[in-house]
Amino acid sequence: MSLEATARPAATILLLRDGSDGIEVFMVVRHHAIDFAAGALVFPGGRVEEADFALAAQPVDHPVPGRPDTDGMAFRIAAIRETFEECGVLLARPRGSSGLVDAAALQRLDAQYRAALNAGSIGFDTVLEAEDLMPAPDLLVHFAHWITPVNQPKRYDTHFFLAEAPPEHLAVHDGTEAVESIWITPRQALADTEAGRFKLVFATAKNLEKLGRSGTVQEAMDAARAARVVTVQPKGTKLEGNKRLLRIPPEADYGGSEFIVDVLPAS
Repeated sequence: MSLEATARPAATILLLRDGSDGIEVFMVVRHHAIDFAAGALVFPGGRVEEADFALAAQPVDHPVPGRPDTDGMAFRIAAIRETFEECGVLLARPRGSSGLVDAAALQRLDAQYRAALNAGSIGFDTVLEAEDLMPAPDLLVHFAHWITPVNQPKRYDTHFFLAEAPPEHLAVHDGTEAVESIWITPRQALADTEAGRFKLVFATAKNLEKLGRSGTVQEAMDAARAARVVTVQPKGTKLEGNKRLLRIPPEADYGGSEFIVDVLPAS
């Protein structure tokens, strides 16, 4: 009997902006050598690290709605860190300030620290301390919570957050974990996937569908604040070929409880 793989804590941010055709979200294409969802179109994010829990236990300058506990804060810190590492957007403020780091400061921080962070030679806590910055978890709105099915060899316990992209911050992929990036409407991302241009894992596709119900960033943020996040851990039944019947809780509000999908390989 095989042992069930532990679901590793992870966090991701749906960076949003208003575009001419409606709400847009920043997405990246994962490198083909990455061990999970290789080549897929995803939102920036990654694993929650031990250092994220330590940062989460520290006081914040601005109160976070809902007053999440340390574990809940760690997911937000990880999402902020990963977004800086993967696309150069930093949701952090100079200590005591109400405004985020400006474009000039971000350009310097990117050049000075981002490569070292991605290489693992320094920690996010080191950057924050050296620059006297405070993360801004209050700007994140909890959007979704998905756990990989138990039969998968690589499993993640992932919290998804919405955040409005700071207009002065230029989002761009890191060229290592992500090899392409794009601002795209949820509708277009789904259509391009249907046409074969992109690959989407099930959770990403369903969250794009849910996000696409909102026409503007404000509508999406308000809807997420008003909604109850229901944990989704799909239960699958193997069908012919790569097809699976996936069942999720109807109260999670993804437009149904049973979906037939083509499952992407884990690696």
